[in-house]
Amino acid sequence: MKRLIAPLLFGLIGTAILISLGVWQVQRLAWKEGILAQIEERISGPAEPLPRVVDPEAQRYQPVALEGEIEPGELHVLVSVKRQGPGYRIIAPFETENGRRVLVDRGFVPEAARDATRRTGPTEVSGNLHWTDDRTSSTPENDVEGNIWFARDIAPMAEALGTEPLLVIARAETPPAPGIAPLPVSTQGIPNDHLQYAITWFSLAAIWIAMTLAYILRGSFARKEVRP
Repeated sequence: MKRLIAPLLFGLIGTAILISLGVWQVQRLAWKEGILAQIEERISGPAEPLPRVVDPEAQRYQPVALEGEIEPGELHVLVSVKRQGPGYRIIAPFETENGRRVLVDRGFVPEAARDATRRTGPTEVSGNLHWTDDRTSSTPENDVEGNIWFARDIAPMAEALGTEPLLVIARAETPPAPGIAPLPVSTQGIPNDHLQYAITWFSLAAIWIAMTLAYILRGSFARKEVRP
């Protein structure tokens, strides 16, 4: 019996650690779902005026409604959209009725439509302010001269188009812009893998228990076989 104490303790301690990690991931899942629900509520909330003082943390996802004109000139951000393939986000300058000029991400066009003529002029835009995090350590530098951007770098884009460093991601344009598919902000791109992590830890706990029992049973049978 004494020989079983060490493997039994080892099995129980390992199982307890793995279960505690699984429980922690379940708690993290509830926390993350709460955060995502808050973001969704923020995204779909009532429109607010464009801010005069920029605070990216407080104003991220702020709903806005713009009235004014989409002006000529646009920037092309290379992207790939699921089930549609490669193409470009169209970033255009927008002048509001009170004379403010901001960036508007109008949405996606296929690669073949990059140089097509797009509607400009009087427009109403509903959307959300956003400070993007497209750029990573592996993102190439933007080809400004060739008008191929690899990230929505707000400050350089604002400088290129002569606007304020404010980016509005369009949900809809009125009148609609033929050929442009809006890519509104959503929580779909925010990772939430805590359920998978929890399942992994609980599965490992079950395997640990099974291995511990197998080890103990095998040892017990081996001792019975060697008895005279």
